Amino acid sequence: MMTYCGKNYCKECDRLLNIYIDFDDCLCETARHFTVLAEELFGKRIPYDSMKYFDMKKSFDLTEEQYEQMMIEGHRPEALLSIEETPGASETVNGWIDSGHTVSIITGRPYSAYEPSRIWLDQHDLGRAALYCLDKYGRDSFIKGSTFSLELEDYYKMEFDYAIEDSPVAFKFFAHMPKLKVMVYDRPWNQSCEFPGELYHRCFSWDEIKKLVK
Repeated sequence: MMTYCGKNYCKECDRLLNIYIDFDDCLCETARHFTVLAEELFGKRIPYDSMKYFDMKKSFDLTEEQYEQMMIEGHRPEALLSIEETPGASETVNGWIDSGHTVSIITGRPYSAYEPSRIWLDQHDLGRAALYCLDKYGRDSFIKGSTFSLELEDYYKMEFDYAIEDSPVAFKFFAHMPKLKVMVYDRPWNQSCEFPGELYHRCFSWDEIKKLVK
């Protein structure tokens, strides 16, 4: 007999799951895109595997003006739409949605990037996933004058069972959910970070994530 615990179901207690997914470098290969852009704009040839810092200004050794220029260029609609999908992402996410789980994509991209981000999701067969823009990294260090569609106070009212995230900077947004299981997508900038707790798991592929989220 199937029992329900709120709105969602999972195999462990017969309830559906709420799943948080970061956009950049979880669903798509954003950092690889910026390595190309940094070389094109400033002649900075930094291999992807050498990006040891989540802060791209630091990874590419950019001035504040160069960083802002790169972020503006990198968030133009045509640039966002050209970013490659991380292998296995759409297949895994659609499998969860097909099973009735709720998927929320919570990105640090500004709201000005919402429309091309939504189009990217639609083009990659992820049209059923909700998309929210949350100020994860601070407006002054991102694109000046940015606005976001999800306020922090509203985000902190949300609850998730699993999160897929690559950025150590974003881990602080999970502190209010002590039972949250966090799948950390392995990237060069998080390989030396210390995880906040035993519910954090390093994952090297979407296939591995799929096996852990159950």
